[in-house]
Amino acid sequence: MKRICVYLGSSPGFDPAYAKATEALARELAARNISLVFGGSNVGLMGLIANTCLAAGNEVIGVIPRLLVDKEIVHTGLTKLHVVESMHERKQIMADLSDGFIALPGGIGTLEEFFEALTWNQLGYHAKPCGLLDVKGYYACLADHMDHMVEQGFLVGEHRKMVMTASTPGDLLDQFEEYDPPQVDKWINSKKGL
Repeated sequence: MKRICVYLGSSPGFDPAYAKATEALARELAARNISLVFGGSNVGLMGLIANTCLAAGNEVIGVIPRLLVDKEIVHTGLTKLHVVESMHERKQIMADLSDGFIALPGGIGTLEEFFEALTWNQLGYHAKPCGLLDVKGYYACLADHMDHMVEQGFLVGEHRKMVMTASTPGDLLDQFEEYDPPQVDKWINSKKGL
């Protein structure tokens, strides 16, 4: 793995554990010589991961839509910055540049970007690992809900397993190294004509 895309909050959150985990992931990426791809902001957890990676001598690539350059306070000290015209372009470039996707704590934008990457994996547009860094149980309810989706017949069990979860960056990246994408249809009990 050469580059990992990390989705995370443009806010720091209320618990200092989120910042601590963000710094730990940045240091783990640098130790493994894995470059960071992220949303290009200099605020919240986004700014923290970029600054920690840069301080460790790691490559950091940001991708930000022109509309958000001022709103999210673009990071001007990155190794490389792509300013794009839309969120769609942002997500496509981030996906193209990356060998895997990690979500740290964040809001609806973090979830939306992570689930789009996961959906692309499910549909076969890529076969890259997707994982949640579950800081102090932040994603426990989400993991439970995905299990509920399987129980209710809206998600194939093999696709549920595509979402790797760990409480430490090292454990999550170790899972990424062993990732073997499932070879199963998305559709459950599909019948022709329905």
